Amino acid sequence: MAETLPEVWLRGPVDGIPSLLQPAAHALLQAVEEIKTLLKDFPDALLWERPAGVASPGFHLLHISGVLDRLGAYAKGEQLSSDQLAYLKKESEPQEHSVGELIAKLEESVQRTLQQLKSTDESSLTNVRTVGRKALPSTVQGLLFHAAEHTMRHLGQLLVTVRVLKAIKSKG
Repeated sequence: MAETLPEVWLRGPVDGIPSLLQPAAHALLQAVEEIKTLLKDFPDALLWERPAGVASPGFHLLHISGVLDRLGAYAKGEQLSSDQLAYLKKESEPQEHSVGELIAKLEESVQRTLQQLKSTDESSLTNVRTVGRKALPSTVQGLLFHAAEHTMRHLGQLLVTVRVLKAIKSKG
């Protein structure tokens, strides 16, 4: 029997991540672990199913990756590119990706975000950044924490949706 590791936040600091950003790194790493476990052997055919009209598993996976990219751009003081805006518009559309491909995309997004956390100077965390066309105010820290919090929010929704889909499939 394999040894069960404690949750990521109980494994100590993530190398290279500034102290004030450790919780964000822990949440992102925890999300990846839970998603990989949840979707082990999940059929590709169910990726775009929407039981009771809720968002599909495929949407959640694409959306998490997109949100990490977009909030990372805002944290750097950038506005969204045309590619980022196009990605946003397509997140909820069924796409020809396998579960494995979407998980790999998610892992890449999390790794890029972790690199951004590593390169973020703690003295910049309170720097004001603007978000979206309305230029709503946030801070570097607020954006980076929201990226992690938003990821966990979608993980929770994904957990429920996948369990419902598996239950429906097992009855059918």
